[in-house]
Amino acid sequence: MSEVQDILVVDPDLLRNFDRPGPRYTSYPTADRLVEAFGPDQYRVSLEKRVIGGFRRPLSLYIHLPFCDTICYYCGCNKIITRDHGRSAKYLRYLRKEIELVSDLLGRGELVTQLHWGGGSPTFLNQAELAELMQIIRDHFSLAPDGEYSIEVDPRSANRETIALLGSLGFNRISVGVQDFDAEVQRAVNRIQSEDQTRAVISAARVNGFQSVNLDLIYGLPKQNAERFARTLEKVLAISPERIALYNYAHLPTVFKPQRRINEAELPNAEGRIELFTMGIRTLTEAGYVYIGMDHFAKPEDELAVAQRRGHLHRNFQGYSTRAECDLIGLGISAIGSVGPAYIQNFRTLDEYYDSLDHGVLPVMRGLQLNSDDLVRRAVIQAIMCHFALSFRAIEIAHLIDFRSYFATELRQLEEYRGLGLVEIEDEWITVTPRGRLMVRAICMVFDQYLRNAEQRARYSKVI
Repeated sequence: MSEVQDILVVDPDLLRNFDRPGPRYTSYPTADRLVEAFGPDQYRVSLEKRVIGGFRRPLSLYIHLPFCDTICYYCGCNKIITRDHGRSAKYLRYLRKEIELVSDLLGRGELVTQLHWGGGSPTFLNQAELAELMQIIRDHFSLAPDGEYSIEVDPRSANRETIALLGSLGFNRISVGVQDFDAEVQRAVNRIQSEDQTRAVISAARVNGFQSVNLDLIYGLPKQNAERFARTLEKVLAISPERIALYNYAHLPTVFKPQRRINEAELPNAEGRIELFTMGIRTLTEAGYVYIGMDHFAKPEDELAVAQRRGHLHRNFQGYSTRAECDLIGLGISAIGSVGPAYIQNFRTLDEYYDSLDHGVLPVMRGLQLNSDDLVRRAVIQAIMCHFALSFRAIEIAHLIDFRSYFATELRQLEEYRGLGLVEIEDEWITVTPRGRLMVRAICMVFDQYLRNAEQRARYSKVI
């Protein structure tokens, strides 16, 4: 048995027991807790108060580019389906306005060590627009020479020339949506994307100096079964990306209208999803990928795996990250940021976003100023999500509490999980066992002050 297999236990019976809703904890409190009482004025204060004693944290920028040519039925992202490529030119003009407002408050030339363009489909933009947006960013910020600069790419709207341009603009990481290579599954979710298209984009990325390739997969889609998904996994391993995200499809048609086009009768049942999930985990770990946590896998030499081994792994609104020290600035519609003890989210619609910027106002829809309890619980959940271990002493020193007294209720609740072999609680540590690592979301839920009843939990996707 390999080293990777030794640190992860896959128990189908346990997975069945935890087939329940729960947050993904890309933040704590979760984004649905943000309030409209936090607006542009509060965000302005947060930006102005970044400098403490002459010290300021570097920045991570997230740019949301919402446009797509076609609709993928499974998608829960904030996107705009259009074939009118003129709309992106207007959007760039307003992104420039927002960037100018933010950089004026931060001070021009602030250091950026991490940049991510997501969507939508960033490659909806033509090559001139891609270059223009990067130049706008460079005009207002200082990009670190050793920074992480990533972009989400749709192989159906990007060719080798596009990838070469992205490399010349400074991007060094690429994330490619695949979901499933099976033609029947692709038709069922309206995302027709050939293996050749995917391989061409990834080949171009490697030729043009991209250091890391991530592939996104989804299990639980209509028409998926073990045989078909096994073929997809085989093709993914042949491509050999540095990172793989294996997401659970969350079927929430009352929340995401495009999902209403999916035939629910074609979705795998609970047993089928568990079979797909366990197959994915076993296939990837047996191929040498490290289970980072949640739905992420990485090769042992990848920076995510290295950061986890060194205790530097972080989790934010974009998922797992190697840069824990950054303030996150979200730009564009629906983008979410995190500055000090505050979360901020922009308006979700173009009309509201444009109107706010036309009036010279930061386009903030809602946000949250974290209190002391939020901060200590965030630190606890962050440690469990990223490192599968929590030091009582570290939390006590950072937050001036007595851990066992402060979390007496939670420690009693964890006894059930200890009885199931999911956690160990001894001396000054909580450790998630190999058997418990796939249930890390459920373990974190114990520390979530906002989840106290079944109605609150029901708004989230399934843990498995």
